[in-house]
Amino acid sequence: MRNTTLPTINWNWLFRQAKTYKSRLVVANIIAIVATLISVPIPLLMPLMVDEVLLHKPSTGVELLNIMLPTHWQGPIGYILLVLVMVILMRIVSQVLNIYQGRQFSLVSKTITYQIRLQLLDKLSRISMKEYESRGSGGINSHIITDIDTIDKFLGPTLSRFIVSFLTVIGTAGVLLWINWQLGLFILLVNPIVIYFSRKLGNRVKDLKRKENQSYERFQTRLIETLDGIYQLRASNRERAFLDQLKNQADDIRHSADQFTWQSEAAGRLSFLLFLLGFELFRAAAMIMVVLSDLSIGQMFAIFSYLWVMLSPIQELLSIQFSWYGASAALKRINHLLHIDEEPKVESTINPFATNSATEIQINNINFSYNEERQVLDNLSLTIRGGEKVALVGASGGGKSTLIQLLLGLYRPTNGEILFNGHNTQDVGFEKIRNQISVVLQQPILFNDTLRHNLTLGSDYSDDALWNALDVAQLQDVVIQLTDGLDTQIGRQGVKLSGGQRQRLAIARMVLTDPKFVILDEATSALDTATEAALHKALSDFLVGRTTLIVAHRLSAVKQADTIYVLNDGKVSQSGTHHELVTQQGLYQTLYGSIQS
Repeated sequence: MRNTTLPTINWNWLFRQAKTYKSRLVVANIIAIVATLISVPIPLLMPLMVDEVLLHKPSTGVELLNIMLPTHWQGPIGYILLVLVMVILMRIVSQVLNIYQGRQFSLVSKTITYQIRLQLLDKLSRISMKEYESRGSGGINSHIITDIDTIDKFLGPTLSRFIVSFLTVIGTAGVLLWINWQLGLFILLVNPIVIYFSRKLGNRVKDLKRKENQSYERFQTRLIETLDGIYQLRASNRERAFLDQLKNQADDIRHSADQFTWQSEAAGRLSFLLFLLGFELFRAAAMIMVVLSDLSIGQMFAIFSYLWVMLSPIQELLSIQFSWYGASAALKRINHLLHIDEEPKVESTINPFATNSATEIQINNINFSYNEERQVLDNLSLTIRGGEKVALVGASGGGKSTLIQLLLGLYRPTNGEILFNGHNTQDVGFEKIRNQISVVLQQPILFNDTLRHNLTLGSDYSDDALWNALDVAQLQDVVIQLTDGLDTQIGRQGVKLSGGQRQRLAIARMVLTDPKFVILDEATSALDTATEAALHKALSDFLVGRTTLIVAHRLSAVKQADTIYVLNDGKVSQSGTHHELVTQQGLYQTLYGSIQS
């Protein structure tokens, strides 16, 4: 047996995946650098405008403008208009390059998160039923949709903006040092202090994000369960009670989301306040430098402009920690799902169905419990001979459904063995066994799709095969009367069909698979007497040579069995034919004696 070993999806794994798109990311980063080189010099035009044009102190800047302008445009108005056109063009080119850079990051992030989603979907096919039941569909749904979306947003928009913001801050700092190294050094000392305190504030809200995610997960699980059972809830007038529970959980989301939102917002604003305080100190220092040094007014305005240029990138850099906390928490939850228990996989060349036309099943000394409190199956042994039709009967909780789950490999017995044609299931593996088993449940699983899709479940069958299966299931006449025939939409869980039609559709699906072992679990409980009789007649011909296990309460379904096993408290208390058992004192006579009379 083997369990699939999956890699841990951490930041190192994400980095390795990103490296496979090195050329795309290199181009994106080069573009970001070019965009920064184009946009960062814009405030340098401020000293030119103020000192050389408005204060009439022409220097190198005006000389360069004169080269680009005809003589009759060489004046303040011409200089201002030329600089305006240059600034507009520089900003347009910079933004277009940033858009292209963001597109490259988006393509990489979407591909990486697609790979993560594929791993999760692949994992779903191997998760043990115990894990499915403990987690619920809402929790798993949250991992596949919400958590991956969180990672996607971090890898795409957040990181692309981070690159641009980081380069802008570096470029701006370099220009500030060039204009006036004392003021540049001052702002470079202030920024690390702001970032340090921002991280301290961010740590306080990290746990709040985790609580918010947990409340969303609980809400999703209960919402899916409520929607799946809405018909029964409405019929029993319990819909309002369950919706009230959902409202309470929605209120939990409101509370946890509110706590995270306002505290993270407050942390962000406090971080920005620290930066603004540093900015005010810096502005005062710059004005003092104008008075005490050769720093010009135009240079001072340029420095102020660069500070405002730094505001947005600094905010981006400060806020990225919150996105990182969310993405890290999402990675942790995804890894937890990727490493939970799987169904054991068996590497085996044994095929118990290769030569045998009829399948024999032996169940030897099986014990099983869902928990340690109660033994559901207690040293259970029985044999289903090849081609035989066997019925399981007994009171509710006797172990009938549990035995079916063990035969399908959905759960594993605590001890004992199950043999198919003399081969232990632990040596064969249930993937091969399930290919030869077809199960019809009392409440069949149907999808919001066409009749055709619900019959084939994506497999390729001819229309003749479909109509033949419908004929055996006594559903052909019903489908013929439908306007769209096999392409009729049946709604969520087959809501547009009656209960009996849904069961017959599931029986037709079973006929299509041509199984060697058929399990009918209350498969005809919703049928009227006449339809059930016609169905049993058609099925009896189809089931010839096939091993059949029937779980039913209806005497009409039980009587047709060659052998009947009565389960009581996880053990076989009686076995025999209907006529033998109905005359014996015991549970079978209690269940069916009065009906027989």
